[in-house]
Amino acid sequence: MQTSLIATPIQDVETGALILLSFEKEDREKAELFASVNSATGGWLAEIYDTAEFTGKSLTFALLHRPPGMKSRRVLAVGAGKRDRFDTAELRKAVAAGVRHLKAKSCRSIAVVLDPLWANPEYVSAAVEGAITGDFEPSRYKTAKEEECSLDSLTLVAPSTSAEWQEALDRGRILAEAQNFTRELVNEPANRMNPMVLADRARRLAEEQGLEFELLDRDRMAQLGMGALLGVAQGSDEPPALIILRYQPPKPASTNVHLGLVGKGVTFDTGGISIKPSDGMEKMKYDMAGGGAVLGAMRAIAQLKPPVAVTALIPAVENMPGGRAQRPGDIVTTLSGKTVEVLNTDAEGRLILADALTYARRLGCTHLVDAATLTGAIVVALGHVNVGVFSNNQDLLERLLSAAKEEGEKMWAMPLDDDYKEYLKSAFADIPNIGNRWGGAITAAMFLKEFVEDTPWVHLDIAGTAWLDDAKPFMAKGPSGVAVRTFVNLAMNWKA
Repeated sequence: MQTSLIATPIQDVETGALILLSFEKEDREKAELFASVNSATGGWLAEIYDTAEFTGKSLTFALLHRPPGMKSRRVLAVGAGKRDRFDTAELRKAVAAGVRHLKAKSCRSIAVVLDPLWANPEYVSAAVEGAITGDFEPSRYKTAKEEECSLDSLTLVAPSTSAEWQEALDRGRILAEAQNFTRELVNEPANRMNPMVLADRARRLAEEQGLEFELLDRDRMAQLGMGALLGVAQGSDEPPALIILRYQPPKPASTNVHLGLVGKGVTFDTGGISIKPSDGMEKMKYDMAGGGAVLGAMRAIAQLKPPVAVTALIPAVENMPGGRAQRPGDIVTTLSGKTVEVLNTDAEGRLILADALTYARRLGCTHLVDAATLTGAIVVALGHVNVGVFSNNQDLLERLLSAAKEEGEKMWAMPLDDDYKEYLKSAFADIPNIGNRWGGAITAAMFLKEFVEDTPWVHLDIAGTAWLDDAKPFMAKGPSGVAVRTFVNLAMNWKA
């Protein structure tokens, strides 16, 4: 998709459709853009408000064909809700919804008008992100695509085309393309995405973006003593991989921060011997969404060049109930030396992350953030709205939550009190891989906390937010690419 920034009067914008964001109870005397569009359309905008055909309610639409006095073939009014609640997150959703609405009408060129009352470079980035993520379709393997339409060009009509605004447009494009890259990875079926294929995609990404790449294979992991990761992998014919990507800043900040991003990479999860029910198991290709988010973030980081070093680690395995699969009751020795009693083989993500987090510390990472589709319990607690966030360090937690808020990714801090350790006791090993039925997302995080020790760390449980069971007005069904933008923001805006 071609993206461009112009400061042309809206009457002169030549495009297939012009997206205009319109608010509830619009103050027409103060809304300069409202008056301008209303005049150019012969009073159409005022009329649809006056007749209540359109109210400006969030993610509602009104479409005008061949507007008089305008060069655009169509004008689409997209409801933006209440103006006093409008922010970049709402803009991102509104633009994405407008794009998807117009795509369904075979529109290939779209212009988005940025209202002078709130337009600034941050809004430029958000608008571009919305358009590009809204354009994504999970239809790679469909053979009949006659009715599918994708955007050829996106134009932002803004008050300025200065270098600062152009830089914001480029930043938005990079972030959105990284998020869609993650969505493409997560959407791959398990017969086309196994651990070594994921490693190859990471290798190609590193070559294209100038990142360092390293792969630890089964033998190397065995030499190091990664018994937890290898225990999960032993039931599959597909070999495991620990994927490592490194970014070094060209202009390091005056700090010794080394950020480690760790993403769960289970390319398919049957549950192992503790096998899952068949209903819904086909979605378990998304169990590598944390790893996909980390790879997408590294794609953007390589281009945007934050001032801190970033190392990504993706432990990639397939969890299968083969003849060599680990059994409930097995005891494995982790890279840290701690032993784990495997009470449930479907609690495999925390096992592979335990070794990856330990290795990240050995590589010198001073701060750790992991993302994982870790527990169904977080979905019970927070539904499909918020990411569950756990941390052992208040400063890093606040940095992460601030980054998430700026990027419009909803996240909620969860408790991680030492009292929850009482739920994780084993008579036969140092720690079990599950607790009882209570506080399952918390005990999973408590398990991971054992392996980060005193290193500042944040854990994101994205099980409820990494996959959409149904399409939204602003996003297609399937992978969401959650956490990519938050990771990038965290690295880009790191301050001592």
